[in-house]
Amino acid sequence: MGPPLLAEPTASGLYSRFPGGTVTTVYSFCSQPNCTDGDDVAAGLTQATDGDFYGTTGFGGNIDCEYPNGCGTVFRVTAGGALRTLHTFELVDGDEPRGTLLQATDGNFYGTTSFGGNHLFGHINLLGTVFRITAGGKLTTLYNFGGPDGDSPFGGLTQGTDGNFYGTTSFGGDPTCNAPHGCGTVFRITPTGTLTTLHRFEMTDGALPAGGLIQATNGNFYGTTNGGYLCGAACGTVFMITPGGSLTTLHNFNGADGSEPNGGLVQATSGVFYGTTGSGGTNGSGTVFSLSTGLEPFVALVRSSGKIGQTGGILGQGFTGTTSVSLNGTPAAFTVASDTYITATIPPGATTGYVTVTTPSGTLTSNVRFRVLR
Repeated sequence: MGPPLLAEPTASGLYSRFPGGTVTTVYSFCSQPNCTDGDDVAAGLTQATDGDFYGTTGFGGNIDCEYPNGCGTVFRVTAGGALRTLHTFELVDGDEPRGTLLQATDGNFYGTTSFGGNHLFGHINLLGTVFRITAGGKLTTLYNFGGPDGDSPFGGLTQGTDGNFYGTTSFGGDPTCNAPHGCGTVFRITPTGTLTTLHRFEMTDGALPAGGLIQATNGNFYGTTNGGYLCGAACGTVFMITPGGSLTTLHNFNGADGSEPNGGLVQATSGVFYGTTGSGGTNGSGTVFSLSTGLEPFVALVRSSGKIGQTGGILGQGFTGTTSVSLNGTPAAFTVASDTYITATIPPGATTGYVTVTTPSGTLTSNVRFRVLR
């Protein structure tokens, strides 16, 4: 296999970047009259099991929706730049998607819109939605936020090991916090659209979460809030929440170590969490931070699905001297490319399950199940 293509969004286009540093524009949005193909790519891309890339634009599409900007689109683009608009939002089914799409285990894509839906705030649709869309472009609105259950989900979704989806809303929840808009929520939603509000922020435990959640190797979810208690609703927090809704504040930012973490977290294969803040720090312009909670090292998969015979990448540490790689107990042929990277071939007879790598210092297990496609 050659080096993987990395496709990334800009404000008005998509480009591909190769190891040599050459940048090629794959597609430029607003190439169609009135930007019916989309405008303002705010979220990242998801490479699906079919090899194409799926994403959203915050504006563009139907200019009669929130005239003259449009309410945004969902699109599919090939590595060669052939773009197809899968859906154009019409306000009542959502407006301004800002989170990255998630391809779930059922093969469909799930996402959120920051605004729109069929619940009114004043005289306009504001509160946001959760939606499902097929690779062919059939969109289903799974949930319309209404205020006490959340308002404005700016981040994307993550699918838990229980099959449900988890996310945050930046506003809504307890109306006495940040009245009348609320300080935001954490929610769980089933694939069929049943939503449970797991937590309503109250400022002392954080406020205004703008990023999504990640499920860590211990099964709990981790995220950040933009606001918090120490700096008068300005500094933000890092939190953990169980699938049942028990929330623990892990860190309160104080400005000197950062302020206003707008994004989510990444769990490195060392078990440590990493993230960023939008401001604060020594120069007042933001920080990169790490947070250790004592979780054990693991291995991460470059792709979480594939077919028998395909080769995929495994990220980790201490791979030098690795003696075996298995997929759900079935041994796989592998090559140690470096101390932190292994390539392995999906073996005949393999079934969906966790990947294990046996190294001189012990056996490491993947943080998610690898899905074997038939």
